[in-house]
Amino acid sequence: MPETSRRIGLNPAKIAGILLFVLLAGGLCFIALDRLFPFDTVGRPVSGVIVDRHQVPLRAFADKTGVWRYPARPGQVSLLYLQALLAYEDRWFYYHPGINPLAVCRAFFQNLAHGRIVSGGSTLTMQTARLLDLGEQGHSPSCSGFFPRMGVKLRQMFRALQLEYHFTKDEILGLYLTHAPFGANIQGIRAACYTWLGKDANEMTRAEAALMAVLPQAPSRYRPDRHPDRAAQARDKVLDRMARFGIWTPDQIRAAKQEPVIAFRFPTSMTAPLAARRLKAIYPDAEVIATFIDENLQMHVADLLRAYMDRLPPKQSGAVLVVNHKTLEIEAYAGSADFFNSSRRGHVDMIQALRSPGSTLKPFIYGLSMDQGLIHSHSMLLDVPRYKKNYDPGNFTRGFSGPVTVTRALQDSLNLPAVQVLEAFGPGRFHDRLRNAGAWFQFEGKPNLSMALGGVGTSLESLVTLYTAIGRGGIAGKPRLCPMEPVQERYLMSPGAAFIIRDILSRPFPGRQGVGRLSGALSMAWKTGTSYGFRDAWAMGLKGDYTVGVWIGRPDGSPSPGQYGAITALPLLGQVMESFAAGTGTLKPPESVTKETICWPSGLGASGIRGRAGGACAKKFDAWILDGQIPSTMTGETGLTAPLVRTFWVDSQGMRATPACGGIEKKTVALWPWQAEPFIPALWRRAAVLPKDSPGCPGMAPLALPDIRIVSVSDHSILTCQPGQSSSPAIPLSALGGRGERQWFLNQKPLVNADGSAPVFMPMPVPGLYHLAVVDESGSFDQVCFSVIELNP
Repeated sequence: MPETSRRIGLNPAKIAGILLFVLLAGGLCFIALDRLFPFDTVGRPVSGVIVDRHQVPLRAFADKTGVWRYPARPGQVSLLYLQALLAYEDRWFYYHPGINPLAVCRAFFQNLAHGRIVSGGSTLTMQTARLLDLGEQGHSPSCSGFFPRMGVKLRQMFRALQLEYHFTKDEILGLYLTHAPFGANIQGIRAACYTWLGKDANEMTRAEAALMAVLPQAPSRYRPDRHPDRAAQARDKVLDRMARFGIWTPDQIRAAKQEPVIAFRFPTSMTAPLAARRLKAIYPDAEVIATFIDENLQMHVADLLRAYMDRLPPKQSGAVLVVNHKTLEIEAYAGSADFFNSSRRGHVDMIQALRSPGSTLKPFIYGLSMDQGLIHSHSMLLDVPRYKKNYDPGNFTRGFSGPVTVTRALQDSLNLPAVQVLEAFGPGRFHDRLRNAGAWFQFEGKPNLSMALGGVGTSLESLVTLYTAIGRGGIAGKPRLCPMEPVQERYLMSPGAAFIIRDILSRPFPGRQGVGRLSGALSMAWKTGTSYGFRDAWAMGLKGDYTVGVWIGRPDGSPSPGQYGAITALPLLGQVMESFAAGTGTLKPPESVTKETICWPSGLGASGIRGRAGGACAKKFDAWILDGQIPSTMTGETGLTAPLVRTFWVDSQGMRATPACGGIEKKTVALWPWQAEPFIPALWRRAAVLPKDSPGCPGMAPLALPDIRIVSVSDHSILTCQPGQSSSPAIPLSALGGRGERQWFLNQKPLVNADGSAPVFMPMPVPGLYHLAVVDESGSFDQVCFSVIELNP
């Protein structure tokens, strides 16, 4: 050999130089070809997959060709599967440069000897290159003939080298795990495991791992749902190879072969379809969107909602939003009763839909007013008709309770006290504070008093945003579906106001045992609401670290008569809340909140009014006080109400007189608001508390008394009567304010009973126009005009 080398002019140094030149030239040629023919690895994007907090798919969106392709990495699949895959397909995967020369040479001579394809010699890198090379679609591996096939194989080799040049081994393996075909329109090991095994790829048994390793070789032939026997034979071939290489023990192989192949295709996951659709619209190019949703809780809530809706009419739907207000993470998002139910319009996401919130905004009216120093937890509010006001709503029960505490007004969801407080606070300011806290509204015109009863459009998500403030010390937080959404926190109310509102709402749940008022126990706080015309039923609740919102109604906005928050939405809220622990201990009030005994009618602390005015402490309550401030009673109608504390002189007979004409004693009395007089005992009313004027002391300035006001008939109202009036109701004669006896007049003629007393009711008059007036002893009077029409028979 040396002689031959000398004869042709070669020596070892020249040979080494030639080999080095060939390698350098080959490398430069490869780099040039790599630049001229780049490998597009992003040409086949994965499906958009929405996963829960534990990486369990909730929903996947197929690509433009209808292929389901979940992304996967080696760390996301079972080690058993990786062992089976590498042992069966490419044992030297982590050692070769993309091409296994020994395997290629063996396959070349075998195929050449037989004149047909009997061995591929492909590495996993070459298989990955074939799966990803879109330019090869016109050169399918099924092309007949030896030499055409060799051209395809050379192309695969070049692409394999490109992959090894640009990616690590684990990245290449991840590309295979994502794009390998598994039959039908399924690509990728994770999509295959959910489709054929009904589980995640990291939960495979040895038998399942062997089946998944061989399935890409002939996806149609080995489809488990169609050909379970063929699939079992192919799986056993992989198991035999695992035994031959000693990777798994004989006992493990024997047990794996006894495991049957299940002939079933599991449906594609649709655990949170509306939440997934929402995120896909926001992040259309994201391959995987990890959410905070807990799959188990999501399925539980969806099942509760679906089962609950079976009791309701077919066109109704519902929605439930569960938020951990400590982290602001949405853990369950059920936007409709049944996504696939067209009669319930399940495709409409009612968590985002704009609806009337009913009474669910009332807690924030009271909380913000506490921060403003207008009320405390047991301030006196007036559940009475609003005389001659532009906005005069009624209560849900159509009755009146008279003077009530803030606590009762909120717990019983009384409308008129909420309007009274909102009027004092200011609807424009109220709207701005809620908007600043992260809520959003839609309505015509300017903010007005109707907001107290739901006269505005908002969404379930917006309401939950506000209610998180009650559980987070007054700081509202926008619920988050995924980590890509930023944390948004805004101030709504003080920690003290938030504590008081939560304590007021923490009361016994209907049908369940609960805690009493002012106990501070950390139980479930809840509030219901019903929009005008029975269109929306709401239930909002807090328990432990969770805030939950429930909506039930018809997505088209039509009424559902007889259904309202307390009977329609609240039971479902209770079922959902049973999933969460209430926590231990008590809800400790912040330093700004203290307990104080307060008095009615003044509304002030009992310790500060002793001896100041007679009757100032007719009733006592234990109240939560914020920042040590005890606001006095809101007297209501400014300009029509005299001061609640009166000072005057009386003579020896107890009649009012000045010191110049017999007044010997100075007295101070506390009065109840005049609107409350029909609802309080007679001994507390003005007629019993204020003395008559002494006849021997003429010319005294009269005690300021409220004007009398007719409340049973509205001005310019229209009343209806039945033909013949036999079944027509009588008209009540009721007025507030004034002093002493009253006289009623209809069209300037006095109304009296047979005994000469003033009537309580008058018969419905015949159709026509009427003038009704009332006069009290002091000469104060009021009048209204109304008309009566006859109903058609």
